Amino acid sequence: MNTPALTRAGLGFLAAASSVLVFHQGMWIILWAIGVMPAPPFPVRPIPPFGVPQIINLCFWGGLYGLVYGLLAPKLIDRPKLLVGICLGLCAVFVSWFVVAPIKGLPIATGWVPLRMMISLLINGAWGIGTVLIFSLLLSRRGARA
Repeated sequence: MNTPALTRAGLGFLAAASSVLVFHQGMWIILWAIGVMPAPPFPVRPIPPFGVPQIINLCFWGGLYGLVYGLLAPKLIDRPKLLVGICLGLCAVFVSWFVVAPIKGLPIATGWVPLRMMISLLINGAWGIGTVLIFSLLLSRRGARA
């Protein structure tokens, strides 16, 4: 992979933000449809401090994870995409549970409630897999044009 780091970072951001809209929210739709998620997908509740809709906030933060993934992608090229995607999703879950939650004054690991933990793993796992797949597609399309 001889794509410049800045290009990989941008493609990673784009892939991950897109994956929020397609894979993350897709899993949310499925879980909501079967009655597991209490709130409908594509949430627009304003998020402090700037009041941006929650879905935009999710896309932004997902995109930042994707940016980092894009920079690390050359080191992961020989790994199975499914495994890399699951690991990316797990990274997002663990940061959410053990870093973000305490900062926001929320219980770590969703309060150790198994159903909520499973929901988090499924939604973020789907996002991680989607990010890796979309990134690979974007990278291959970019290579085909070059």
